[in-house]
Amino acid sequence: MADAPFPDIADHGIIGDLQSVALVATDGAIDWFCAPRFDSPSLFAALLDREKGGYFRIHALGDGVRIKQMYFPQTAVLITRFMSSEGVGEVIDFMPIADEPKVATQNRVIMRGVRVVRGTLRFRLECRPRFDYGRSEHTATASEHGVLFRDGTLTAALHGVGPDALDGTDVDTEFRLQEGDLRLFAFETAPRGEPRDLGRNRGNRRFRETVAFWRDWLSRSSYSGRWRASVERSAMVLKLLQYAPSGALVAAPTAALPEQLGGVRNWDYRYTWIRDASFSVYSLIALGYEEEAISFSLWVADRVAEQVGDASGPLKIMYRIDGSSDLEELTLDDFEGYAGSRPVRIGNGAADQLQLDIYGEAIDALFTADGFRAIGHPGWTKLVGILDWLADNWDQPDEGVWETRGGRKDFTYGRIMCWVAFDRAISLARKRGRPAPLERWIAARDAIYEQVFTQCWNPERKAFTQYPGTDVVDAITLLMPLVGMISPNDPMWLSTLDAIGEELVADSLVYRYNPSASPDGLPGAEGTFSLCSFFYVSALTDAGRLDEAQYAFEKMLTYGNHVGLYSEEIDQSGLQLGNFPQAFTHLALIRAAIALDAALTSRGAR
Repeated sequence: MADAPFPDIADHGIIGDLQSVALVATDGAIDWFCAPRFDSPSLFAALLDREKGGYFRIHALGDGVRIKQMYFPQTAVLITRFMSSEGVGEVIDFMPIADEPKVATQNRVIMRGVRVVRGTLRFRLECRPRFDYGRSEHTATASEHGVLFRDGTLTAALHGVGPDALDGTDVDTEFRLQEGDLRLFAFETAPRGEPRDLGRNRGNRRFRETVAFWRDWLSRSSYSGRWRASVERSAMVLKLLQYAPSGALVAAPTAALPEQLGGVRNWDYRYTWIRDASFSVYSLIALGYEEEAISFSLWVADRVAEQVGDASGPLKIMYRIDGSSDLEELTLDDFEGYAGSRPVRIGNGAADQLQLDIYGEAIDALFTADGFRAIGHPGWTKLVGILDWLADNWDQPDEGVWETRGGRKDFTYGRIMCWVAFDRAISLARKRGRPAPLERWIAARDAIYEQVFTQCWNPERKAFTQYPGTDVVDAITLLMPLVGMISPNDPMWLSTLDAIGEELVADSLVYRYNPSASPDGLPGAEGTFSLCSFFYVSALTDAGRLDEAQYAFEKMLTYGNHVGLYSEEIDQSGLQLGNFPQAFTHLALIRAAIALDAALTSRGAR
């Protein structure tokens, strides 16, 4: 693949087993896979370096082969279909769900079934693992039914190939199938025994079990609205990105995919942001997935209970999925980067930033989940301690929601979410009769409110701006009515919504802010932010502008990829950029769909 062009980021589907995922390109290549969990080093990373990264590709040979990729309906089982004048064949990819997915293991299995449904086709299989981001050499040993790969710390097996398939330390083989034939392969980490012949019955059973798991899970959804297919796919993305052993939800399963081709905004998103908490809990509960929402809220509660207590405050903005906070940012200098986009970063240096909004999001998540699982006494005591710290520190400048690296400012969104933190904590204390310094909290809440409505309001711009003293608007303020700080019909809010529409919206797609007007400390430009586009839909809906909201929502649906997945951004040419798929975008899609569907139904009922 060294000479092949990089596939579009959007030219991928995702499969997973609730502890890690693999990305499968439309050419049949698995070009991103980390094991044993999301934030582990990669085994396949051709998405970041076509030669050094490693890949596992199965594709049909011959001239004029056409390719189509789709999901088996209502599942996370992916089908890549190869069609030519010689025949039609399919590669069926999935990761079986363990009987006890909440038990963390080293064992990951990628099943790949190849079958021909018409005619005869030749296929080529190339399995070229590259351990530890390509930094570790490995050995390969062939046996009758497969190959074992070892690098000294991790063992992997490719089941279903003969010893003649071994080519040095990789596998490269061709085979021919005719109508009705099925051949099974599996790539397994920490394999349980020697490579084996999988057998048709074993493969069919694992396929049926995986299909049944996903369909049973979807049957629990309470959503039956207008955009059911899109909502269900987004819900499955969230499920795939939630690490079952801890309940934590990663922002995206990839690292270093660029926000601008050839640019430097290439971050590692394989971690859990506190910011995602409230949106995750709200969306999951709204769909009826209380177990997943409570699991995530308990993970958040554990972070609250730990209270790191350093210069960045008692909470970190992000953590690893096991709750640890060591996210040292490094660069893979030997990797070429996606389409030449360097540096290639792993880890995330923003972890130690001060971002005050996270306190509102964390406490809002606990508030939302409280109706299903109340906070216990030890947790409440820790929460009071955090609110006491926030009462002393809410008016500090911080790095802001977008993790800018251009210096701290008094960002409006940070103030908004600090208001949310106090507002929800006050409600919890009153609802549960818990001891709390309510007078202090109320004073802090009201002082924040006054600051937002005076200093963060620009009367000339007739809008709430990114921070006091600027006329730059920021799409994140679209959340003001959604979190209840302002009425969606307040004239101050409606003029802000108009200002955002004029400055940041292009054909219903929304930029998060204008970096040329508000420098963020990084070179280059960026595309529209898909989560902001869905927030815009929600804001229009709440303001009663339903025709605009429906147009904007359905326009955004057309920018999803061929299987309904979204990365972080969409550039001016319509390409999806940034890490993929992004949980935050799919969370915002779910929230917008639920709100808009309810509003349209209510309007129709009148």
